[in-house]
Amino acid sequence: MKKIILTLAAASAVSIAVSAQTTDWANHQRYADANAALTAAPEVVFMGNSITDGWDDNHLEFFTDNNFACRGISGQVTGQMLCRFYSDVIELKPKAVVILAGINDIAQNQSPMEEKHIAENIISMAELARQAGIRPLIASVLPCDTIPWNANVVNTATRVVNVNEYLRDYAEANGITYVDYYTALTTPDGALAPEFTNDRLHPNRAGYDVMEPIVLAALRDKKCCKNGTACKGDHQNCKHHKAKKH
Repeated sequence: MKKIILTLAAASAVSIAVSAQTTDWANHQRYADANAALTAAPEVVFMGNSITDGWDDNHLEFFTDNNFACRGISGQVTGQMLCRFYSDVIELKPKAVVILAGINDIAQNQSPMEEKHIAENIISMAELARQAGIRPLIASVLPCDTIPWNANVVNTATRVVNVNEYLRDYAEANGITYVDYYTALTTPDGALAPEFTNDRLHPNRAGYDVMEPIVLAALRDKKCCKNGTACKGDHQNCKHHKAKKH
C-alpha cells in the first residue's frame, strides 16, 4: 500500500509539473494565428486588456480602415502584456504602439501591486518599443471608481489617478506622447461617466467614440521629443534621441 501511495504521489507531482510547464500564462497563442496571417506590417498596434480587446468588437472599422492591429486580451495584467510584447508588437514591426493597461493590476487579477510597479511595467513596454524603433504612446488608465468583480479593492479612483500621474510624468520627461483618455471620460469623483459605460469599468460604443479622436490626434502629433523636434516615429534615426540617449 505504501508503494502505491508513493507511486500515486509521484504521478501527481509529475502531472502538476507538466501542467505548469504547458500553461501559457501570457496567452501568446491568442494572436499567434492572426500574427502569422499578416501580409504587411500594421500602422499601429493597440496593446491592452479587455478595454482594448472589446474595442474592435464595438467598432471593427476603426481598426480595418486605419490598418490598426488590436492586441488586447481580457483580464490581463501589465506583467502578462510585457511577456507577450515581443510577439504581439515588436515582431509585427508597426510604426507605433498604443499601450493601455493597468486597471487589472489595480483589480488584483493576479496579486496586489503598488501603483509604481504597475507604471514600471508599462514603462518597460514603452522602452522595448523604442529600442525596436517603434514609437510608443502611453495611454492613461480609464477612470474607474469600483472593480465589479472584486469588492475587496478599495480607493480604486485614487489608485487610477496615482498610476496616471506616474505615467504622465514619465512620458513628459522622456518625450513620449501621453494619450489622455481620462479627462474626457471622468466624472468629478473619478468614475467612468455613466453615458460611456454599462458596467462602470469598460467603455461602451459611446465611450470608444470619445476615445478614437483622442488617440488619432495623438498619433498625428509627431512632436514627441522634449525639445519639440519632429521624430515622425523614427526613434532609431532621430538625431535628438541619439544625442540625448533617451
